[in-house]
Amino acid sequence: MALMPKRVKHRKSQRGRIKGNATRGNTVAFGEWGLQSLDPGHITAQTIEACRIAATQYVRGEGKLYIRIFPQKSVTSRPLETRMGKGKGEPDHWVAVVKPGTVLFELAGVSHEAAKRCFARVAHKLPVNVRLVERRPSV
Repeated sequence: MALMPKRVKHRKSQRGRIKGNATRGNTVAFGEWGLQSLDPGHITAQTIEACRIAATQYVRGEGKLYIRIFPQKSVTSRPLETRMGKGKGEPDHWVAVVKPGTVLFELAGVSHEAAKRCFARVAHKLPVNVRLVERRPSV
């Protein structure tokens, strides 16, 4: 797997509930255009990598892509055909926990139409509803 933390404090984490809206990481900080989540959810490391490939193939070197999420929560799974009991399964894959309002990806150096088309390709791969947001001028 490409995206996973080098070290974690706890090997297996509990699922938990995704409550509330994002208070951090909810504004466009690096680029001019951003892709903002409208729903809560988990985005796997494979999905983030697929989105990165789709965006970079569309941009083709003229713009810069920023990935604002990182998969740092492990999801465990039990082997098939094992009986009940015997504890929790081993870590299977890694996910990024996303709240509504989190900016997932950003683009710099492209026009509005190019960003719209690029993020439309990325949105097809994501399990959450998203929208295109613009960077606000600083006061």
